[in-house]
Amino acid sequence: MAMDTSAESPVPVRTVLQAVGGWIGKLGRIWVEGQITDLNARGGTCYLTLRDPVANMSVRVVGPRAVFEAAGPAVTDGARVVVHAKPDFWINRGTFSLSALEVRPVGVGELLARLERLKQVLAAEGLFRPERKRQLPFLPGKVGLITGRDSDAEHDVLQNGRRRWPAVAFRVENTAVQGSYAVGEVMEALRRLDADPEIEVIVIARGGGSMEDLLPFSDEALVRAVAAARTPVVSAIGHEQDGPILDLVADVRASTPTDAAKKVVPDVREQLQLVRQLRDRGRRCLAGGIERERAWLQAVRSRPALADPVREIERQSELVLALRDRARRALSGSLDRAGDELSHTRARLLALSPAATLERGYAIVQREDGTVVRDAAGTGKGDRLLVRLAGGRLTVTVDDTAPPGS
Repeated sequence: MAMDTSAESPVPVRTVLQAVGGWIGKLGRIWVEGQITDLNARGGTCYLTLRDPVANMSVRVVGPRAVFEAAGPAVTDGARVVVHAKPDFWINRGTFSLSALEVRPVGVGELLARLERLKQVLAAEGLFRPERKRQLPFLPGKVGLITGRDSDAEHDVLQNGRRRWPAVAFRVENTAVQGSYAVGEVMEALRRLDADPEIEVIVIARGGGSMEDLLPFSDEALVRAVAAARTPVVSAIGHEQDGPILDLVADVRASTPTDAAKKVVPDVREQLQLVRQLRDRGRRCLAGGIERERAWLQAVRSRPALADPVREIERQSELVLALRDRARRALSGSLDRAGDELSHTRARLLALSPAATLERGYAIVQREDGTVVRDAAGTGKGDRLLVRLAGGRLTVTVDDTAPPGS
């Protein structure tokens, strides 16, 4: 219930603090999970800060030394624990803390189970899909490197990168790579490098270690920050057998920091060798093409039509003359045969012509209407007849007719 206050009727500090203490007291005993930082013991009491590994939040925890000793040697700075505690609010100082009643370290099995559940959640969101991963630039102008200060991982990346391409530039962000501050520092370094327009690729590198040492690189907040980064990210955490979740969400996964340098920076010697090979291959292709064209041209020039053009013209001329003579002979033969056939036809026509009959002394007798007289009985006395002879025609008048055979 809200307090009824105003500028004219304020409440004293003790009333506010007592109300806050009452509200907190209603929480009862609770189980809280977090990461231990700033653990120290004074007398029979232990003091520590329980930090949320995802959010930048923490709470003060106080408890009897016996409670922490009962949890075993695993309860140290950086360890993840589950604390059974009672929330306390110190009214006199206005401070909040947890009074530890029991402390349980989070075992490896439990951590692995939680990491597996986190993987399933992130995979369901599509953060591990191959199609969302970006290609690395062929030759980055500037490489961002997030790693521990003066670490072997830093030396491996820098030395191998510069050995492969001396002109490559690096911007190194040194952070904690294990412990309670690692996630926050790595995320902040990632944010700075991702905001730099000169950075074309970011490498997050760390040497090998135990599963607990590599836990920051499976932190959900860091994994999501890498997934949301504008710049391609290369994960080079631990060795080949190590597999933090960061490897799954990064654009490229390198087995070691040295491998990361090889993936990010091309080898100038290899590239020069590749250029030489491509140049030689181009020369061979060009020389082969020219040689093929030269051989083709030589073959064309060696053909008779080009080797002796006049001879080809003469051959074609001889062919034309031969065809002309053949045509003449064919035409002459056809004309001769047609002339002979015409002569034969003419002779047959002459033989069958009435004029030929008239030439032999015969005559054709016709009536005035043009009909031919074939029988003397068909004429009468006084009929006028036309007699056609070979040498002309006569008009006669019938005086008398005689029967056939007389």
